[in-house]
Amino acid sequence: MSGRGRNLYNLPANNAKCHHAQVVWNRMYFHKGPALPPTGQIARAVSLAMIKSNFVVHGMIALIIGELAWTQGKLAEAESFPTRDSLYLHAQDKRVYLTSALLEAIEIIILFLRAIYLVILFAPCIAMAPLVGYFGIQFRKTWIHVVRLTLEKAGPAFIKWGQWAATRPDLFPRDLCGELAEFQTKAPSHKFSYSRKCIENAFGRKLNEIFEKFEEEPVASGSIAQVHRAILKYKYPGQQIKPVVVAVKVRHPGVSEAIRRDFVIINLVAKISCFIPNLKWLRLDESIQQFAVYMMSQVDLSREAAHLSRFIYNFRRWKDVSFPIPLYPLVHPSVLVETYEQGESVLHFVEGLEGHEHIRSALAHIGTHALLKMLLVDNFIHADMHPGNILVRIAKRKSPPIQLFKSRPHVIFLDVGMTTELSKREREYLLEFFKAVALQDGRLAAECTLRLSKQQNCPDPKSFVEEVDKSFKFWRSSEGEAVHTAGRMQQLLEHVRRCKVNIDGNICSVIVTTLVLEGWQRRLDPEYDVLHALKTLLFKADWAESLSYTIEGLVAP
Repeated sequence: MSGRGRNLYNLPANNAKCHHAQVVWNRMYFHKGPALPPTGQIARAVSLAMIKSNFVVHGMIALIIGELAWTQGKLAEAESFPTRDSLYLHAQDKRVYLTSALLEAIEIIILFLRAIYLVILFAPCIAMAPLVGYFGIQFRKTWIHVVRLTLEKAGPAFIKWGQWAATRPDLFPRDLCGELAEFQTKAPSHKFSYSRKCIENAFGRKLNEIFEKFEEEPVASGSIAQVHRAILKYKYPGQQIKPVVVAVKVRHPGVSEAIRRDFVIINLVAKISCFIPNLKWLRLDESIQQFAVYMMSQVDLSREAAHLSRFIYNFRRWKDVSFPIPLYPLVHPSVLVETYEQGESVLHFVEGLEGHEHIRSALAHIGTHALLKMLLVDNFIHADMHPGNILVRIAKRKSPPIQLFKSRPHVIFLDVGMTTELSKREREYLLEFFKAVALQDGRLAAECTLRLSKQQNCPDPKSFVEEVDKSFKFWRSSEGEAVHTAGRMQQLLEHVRRCKVNIDGNICSVIVTTLVLEGWQRRLDPEYDVLHALKTLLFKADWAESLSYTIEGLVAP
């Protein structure tokens, strides 16, 4: 340990508050991970200044600031800030103390004003919530619509939280999840001048040195970034090459800082909820940690590029599935250049294309086997496989008389920022759960569901098992056979929510992804059952044969 560190550690502690302040300082000073963001660095100087001062309340103030810095330090790790530690070199300068304290005070004021704004914004939702159970269905629908509009106005962090909450029907009512799933993430686009500046700063070159043509108007704009279409510039003297059309994602200005501030507020609310008995079972603090990983992976575009590279490798032998290709070295946390993929949304084939059942059936098989490969073979799952993230291209044969009937669909998966990996334990329990559902064994399915969390806090497990078993008995009857697989799974998750059964976030996202896939595939091919295909694989005696079936099944419509 350096002499400077020892001097700080041995500062006189004549009371408990000073000792707490020293603990905060040591916690931050000897932090071995990535460097803290500016707020964390400022907090170091403030805590040191307060330790050296004679204020009575200095320990408590330093402790609060330290906790704020530590929370943001965790976000710094998520964003992989470079390691550096230079603030202490100037910490003895009293002017640095004053400037740092002033900047920290400004940051706290901004957080306070933001919190007041959010309280005012969410006031109508909070005021209407107790009345939802008394004024009928129409009032409830209005309240749910107000919740979605409020989240949209609250900014990107809350929009992303709404999208994440839509994947948790085990925590939230089905109608609320359905409303949040319809989130319109289209946001106002930023100016082209910012896109130009951001790209040039990221790659250290002028825009016209990188691209032959760059469309100033974005083709799409979301809550985190907007997308421009461009043509990459290649310089091969004396050679003519085909233009490479690319999609350029540029993160909106200030998004990262806005999300970080909102996350501090959300995290504080989650910690307070742990002391409210009616909300404690939700484990909001744990859910917020899971959400933070998802949220920051959306903000860091270089993570999406890494996910794309991994999916491309996993599906390298598949002819009917592909992903956009990230074009290294044109990859940066705030800018991502990838191949521009042409194709029709899968909804075009779900809602139309009557009379071409062979294409629709082939799409159902391709989607199912792609998901099963992600789950059973790769353990790396695209957790946002809604129709808006799936494009389809039709590769036509050259034989004119039967050209249409020999067309093969090609599926392109987009927007892979949200992914899931399961531990060995999670995979085993999830597959046991799917087996029980496929066998229509209600009691076993309920017992497997209770094992889908490391910390199960269900207040009445026996009642939950009885409710699920009763539902499965109904589904096995002639009257209940009409309920399709997705409907059964949704009702099962409704039992989970009502009985306050915990399901770990990763496992729930896989279940919901399966349900989303099953929904649009059932419309493509009503006779095709995702869970039946899963059952066929899970109950094969030879596991190698099962994996072979998964791969070979892709090419069989």
